[in-house]
Amino acid sequence: QVQLVESGGGLVQAGGSLRLSCAATGRTLSGYAMVGWFRQAPGKERDIVAAITSSGANTYYADSVKGRFTISRDNAKNTVYLQMNSLKPEDTAIYYCAADFRPTNAIFRTPEQYRYWGQGTQVTVSS
Repeated sequence: QVQLVESGGGLVQAGGSLRLSCAATGRTLSGYAMVGWFRQAPGKERDIVAAITSSGANTYYADSVKGRFTISRDNAKNTVYLQMNSLKPEDTAIYYCAADFRPTNAIFRTPEQYRYWGQGTQVTVSS
């Protein structure tokens, strides 16, 4: 059974940084393992923030986070990271990591494309 566990969320002032981690157990993230970070603010839909292909060669970022967030993976540690810099109050949300193990090099951008989800970690950015 695949489990994803997020960590690293918290309260930070605007302009600050946080690094989220998504650790996987039950299956290796090497090989075919698309991993994405999503976020959901109260009353809003769950939207993609960033995604990374198995090899790490291809990444995707939502326009709202381009230049501020960086997704990366360490397959040896079975972990994917989301480095978040220059945080803004509008980045406040619950952040989820998601994974899918279908053999593809395409970037998955919608929640429906991911089979496995973590429990989420709260990120709050104060103004």
